[in-house]
Amino acid sequence: MSTDHAPLLDGSPKMRAILTIIENIADTDAMVLIRGESGVGKDLVARAIHTQSARRHGPFVKVNCAAIPSELLESELFGHEKGAFTGAHRRKPGQFEYAQGGTIYLDEIAELPPALQAKLLHVLQDFRFARVGGHGLIEVDARVIAATNRDLEHALARGEFREDLYYRLNVVELHIPPLRERREEIPRLASWFLGRFNDQYGRQKQISPETLARLTEHAWSGNVRELENIVRRMVVLADGEQAFEALVARGQIGHDAAPRPAAMVTESLREIARRGAREAERQALAEVLERVRWNRAEASRILKVSYKTLLHKIAECELVSPSRRVVQDFNPSRTIRHAT
Repeated sequence: MSTDHAPLLDGSPKMRAILTIIENIADTDAMVLIRGESGVGKDLVARAIHTQSARRHGPFVKVNCAAIPSELLESELFGHEKGAFTGAHRRKPGQFEYAQGGTIYLDEIAELPPALQAKLLHVLQDFRFARVGGHGLIEVDARVIAATNRDLEHALARGEFREDLYYRLNVVELHIPPLRERREEIPRLASWFLGRFNDQYGRQKQISPETLARLTEHAWSGNVRELENIVRRMVVLADGEQAFEALVARGQIGHDAAPRPAAMVTESLREIARRGAREAERQALAEVLERVRWNRAEASRILKVSYKTLLHKIAECELVSPSRRVVQDFNPSRTIRHAT
């Protein structure tokens, strides 16, 4: 295994089992479906498959199906001809063409709209397609790897994902376990990220044994990506480790809070319904903003509200963008007390 991937794929029995499967299938062109929670390392597994394959000298092309507006996704995947639609001033190859001789990685495959699922199914049958607005067939030689964090069986039952596409993609299925189920990897991962960010930012930060213990105990709902971001903050901030300890002390990070006893219901059913609707609205808004990486214009389009209304809802729901959360949580001007 490449040294780029070894620290992240060889740290626990569960990941070593996945590594064995990767080594067994790497020299084939079998399609692979990677499943797991957000942040577990699906991208890393996809790249590992590519770098171990005979296509490793070819391109590795990643397409995030959730990050591209649905009306542009077909053009992004398969390209378009000049004049195919308003704004198509020149011919544009698609990502499948750019993946010629290599691997195309379709991340968040479950977010494809139904019509595009049907076209993708036909493309995967013979690897021939026409650009949007074109008629000539283009042949492409590329391996397909797909990934999702969604419950595909539930999506199949609801008719949101095509059963025939599911079976076409699912030649080899890899389930990546969440980080909380492979805690023995955390010290090694933290050390690897620490070295990487020290090199990147010209620092010489260290992680104390006490902080490492807290990292190992953390629930890690954001998985490896969350660990990566926390270690990065420790490196880039002068008091990064102390800030992390302060968050632990304030209960903002660490073990999941123990469930509280149910409170006696004193609200009317109407107020309960209103509160539930507000919370559902807040959750839906947060999910869309996260999906589009806080591109407010794109979020307003998806939610079919004006930009002004969206800003009002963000303020009303007290949602804060990731960049502002970092500033608030790690404000160097604050006096941070050490956890005792």
